[in-house]
Amino acid sequence: MGLCKELRILLIKVESAGRQTFNISELEEPRVPLSKITIENTASEVIRACKGARVKGKFKESYLLPAFSVKPNIAIKTPIPREKLNPPTPSIYLESKRDAFSPVLLQFCTDPKNAVTVIRGLAGSLRLNLGLFSTKSLVEANADHAVEVRTQVQQPADENWDPSGSAQTWPCESSRSHTTIAKYAQYQASSFQESLQVDIFPHGTHIHSDCSEQKTVGKIIKFGTNIDLSDPKRWKPQLQELLKLPAFMRVESSNNMLSHVGHTILGMNTVQLYMKVPGSRTPGHQENNNFCSVNINIGPGDCEWFAVHEHYWGDINNFCEKHGVDYLTGSWWPVLEDLYSSNIPVYRFIQRPGDLVWINAGTVHWVQAVGWCNNIAWNVGPLNSYQYQLALERFEWNEVKKVKSIVPMIHVSWNVARTIKIADQDTFKMIKHCLMQSMKHIQILRDQLVAAGKKICYQSRVKDEPAYYCNECDVEVFNLLFVTSENSSKKTYVVHCEDCARAKSFSLAGVVVLEQYRTEELMRTYDSFTLVTLSSSFLPLQAPSPFSK
Repeated sequence: MGLCKELRILLIKVESAGRQTFNISELEEPRVPLSKITIENTASEVIRACKGARVKGKFKESYLLPAFSVKPNIAIKTPIPREKLNPPTPSIYLESKRDAFSPVLLQFCTDPKNAVTVIRGLAGSLRLNLGLFSTKSLVEANADHAVEVRTQVQQPADENWDPSGSAQTWPCESSRSHTTIAKYAQYQASSFQESLQVDIFPHGTHIHSDCSEQKTVGKIIKFGTNIDLSDPKRWKPQLQELLKLPAFMRVESSNNMLSHVGHTILGMNTVQLYMKVPGSRTPGHQENNNFCSVNINIGPGDCEWFAVHEHYWGDINNFCEKHGVDYLTGSWWPVLEDLYSSNIPVYRFIQRPGDLVWINAGTVHWVQAVGWCNNIAWNVGPLNSYQYQLALERFEWNEVKKVKSIVPMIHVSWNVARTIKIADQDTFKMIKHCLMQSMKHIQILRDQLVAAGKKICYQSRVKDEPAYYCNECDVEVFNLLFVTSENSSKKTYVVHCEDCARAKSFSLAGVVVLEQYRTEELMRTYDSFTLVTLSSSFLPLQAPSPFSK
């Protein structure tokens, strides 16, 4: 059949007429069918099942098992009374520093039923010096630092008018440019000075004609966004101040999946800063791969937030499609009446200076500045079953929609298995299942390549080597890399997934297949990853830097 086969032979030592000799016995190990393999099986059994399956074509099983789902049951068929479509936002008032470090706070924030939690006055409780993030301090620290600018139309937070001003709509476009912290600071200050002389927030005038309504176009404003604070040398005082936060909210911690990526993902496992004038908008979105996020308002002004539970993201996606805007990559601002008429509850609240907003996994949200303020934000991936499930679901949905998963979930899952002990059964089962599916994908593909006579070259990973993505379709490529040389003189090499490599050459001519982990290495990690007792849950097996390989 062209497949590699192995006959296991057992040598049994026997005595015969005073001489030692051996009997040869064929040893046929029991083989579990691939369809019957579960996380209860050993790595050897998984590999043997793959070898015996003789899968034709691409192996396409999901990394998720529906039976392991931990999503809360939310009754959407039952109509919600209008007054309950604006539920109160869970808001926690901390009385002491001790309260901030209580495990109850972590449990509340990460509870799948709680889409969003506002921790009021957290900065005061922890004595955080938010002045380090004020516009004045930023200019003094790094005046020439790059700022991405979004030019937007200022309008009330609960409205989004089309360019003609004749109807409310979902698309919310803005143009992009770049400036420096010093120049944006100057704009932010002059905008405030103007406001002292005239009311700059135009509510617009209404012109009634034949029962139609038209809105005047608002003022043009500039929003300073995605300011990178990742450099520990440039931003040392600022980043050190954030170490005062409880571990589960910090940029780095051993229980944060993003600390096991092994490389920087700007704005996710690093801090980003936002500089705002009234009306500055962060359009609707879920965080990359449905991760949680932390956002602190530096002040002096407020921000207004809108949030919807992850359960309703599909409905919001349908509205985006209806209005011709891409849910994952486009810019949109929900029309509240559309959500209410579809029985979708919306949390709406004000974030004051010093307040921390915790966006739970998968929560859809959009934000508008009420006053002049700065915000800092980053993502967190608590190692719990709800976060892991939603991250992996979005990983697979991104592949369907041909959108890059900013978090390489297969790479992260193997890194977590190597370095973290897990005591929560639901989380353990999901990760173990993902590893099992990953091994199946790798082994079946490997056997197909060998059977076709394709050479596989082993090249181990080096320290801080990033995860790989296909150059064409942006899917994560784990372990088996299909590499081509784009320019032999400059020695530039490009990674592809199998599908895109075969699209260039079905026989993979001119493609080198690299293997980054030996099968035995993955098998050892898989078998060593076991459920542990509660006392040692979420403890690193070693004490790596949070950015260990």
